[in-house]
Parts: sequence; structure tokens; C-alpha cells
Amino acid sequence: MKRGRLFVITAPSGAGKTSLVNALLKCEPNLRLSVSHTTRARRPTELDGREYHFVSVGQFRELIARGEFLEHAQVFDNFYGTSSAFVKRQLQAGHDVLLEIDWNGARQVREAMPGCVSIFILPPSRAALAARLAARGTDSAEVIARRLRDAVADMSHYDEFDYVVVNDEFARAVEDLRRIVAGQGEDLRRDRPELKPLLAQLLG
Repeated sequence: MKRGRLFVITAPSGAGKTSLVNALLKCEPNLRLSVSHTTRARRPTELDGREYHFVSVGQFRELIARGEFLEHAQVFDNFYGTSSAFVKRQLQAGHDVLLEIDWNGARQVREAMPGCVSIFILPPSRAALAARLAARGTDSAEVIARRLRDAVADMSHYDEFDYVVVNDEFARAVEDLRRIVAGQGEDLRRDRPELKPLLAQLLG
């Protein structure tokens, strides 16, 4: 049986990563999403085991001690981790696996599994990023301001990834992701010259 491939998707908060991932999963039936463990509070619309496996800080530390995470990181005030057993089991069964994690976790995954394909998603502008964060309606102005500052720091790590997708037109961004999954995304490499003006604006 052909072994599956591991895809890692990262983006700053507010870039639309979760919506893109959900659309990609609907289009790619062989793609399996790895549901992360987290210590953050469950939101009213979320289900345990669907969006995340919600655990206490103590439980999370036990999982770390047992070596059960492929990667784990602290993001803002909470911990997140990816189950190593789930990922390896799906890959061995021939399924492609998708990880939706932050750049620090992605770095750990690349070290553990260097054959993975990594993708960074950028917003079309800093103004669009701010508007998307504010539109959520779940965070205070102070939290939004902090997330914007942290987003710039996150985006500075784009060059550690294989591919960069700009989430300007949603349908096109989904198609870009599909092409990468199909092995046809060479024009979406991180070092393509047309990204330079956008990166200067986002990181400046």
C-alpha cells in the first residue's frame, strides 16, 4: 500500500486558515485532518473531538511526558499538540494527513518528518487581516491588537515553508491548495518574486 503524505498548513490568526482547510477537506476525500489537543476553553459552537481534543494543563503535561505528541507548543496562553500515533496510523493506511498548526509546531514536524509538505497562508493585506480579526466578535480590542502584533511575528517565518498561498480570493486560494496537494504547485513556491511587494507591506 502506498504510504500517505503529510501536509502542514500554518497562518497568522485571522488569515482564514480554518475556512480554507474545511473547504480543502471537502474537495479531497483522501485527506485526513489531525485534530489537535488543546488546553484552551471550549467555545459554545465547538465539540470535543471535532475542533479539538480539550484537555487540562495537567493532562497535557502527562501526554508530553509520555512522548505522545509529534509536536506541541504554547500559543498565546494555551497549549496545543498533535498526536503522533494518529498521524502515523493514517499515513501507514495510505491516507494523506493535514496538520493545521502554528509555525513553531511546523518547525518541530519538519525536524521529525522531513518529507512533509509545508504551506504558509498569508492575508492579502494588513488591513484585511485586522478586519478579519475584528469581524470574529469573540475577542476584545486589546486581544485583537495583541493578535495583530503577533501576526507580524508569525508571518516573518513564511520563508521556512515550501509553499505560500495568499488568501485574497477564497475560491482561488482553495484551488491553490488543491494543486499543492496534487503535486502541481511549483508556481506557488515561497521564493516566487511576485510575493515581495506583499511581504514588504505585511512585515514592514
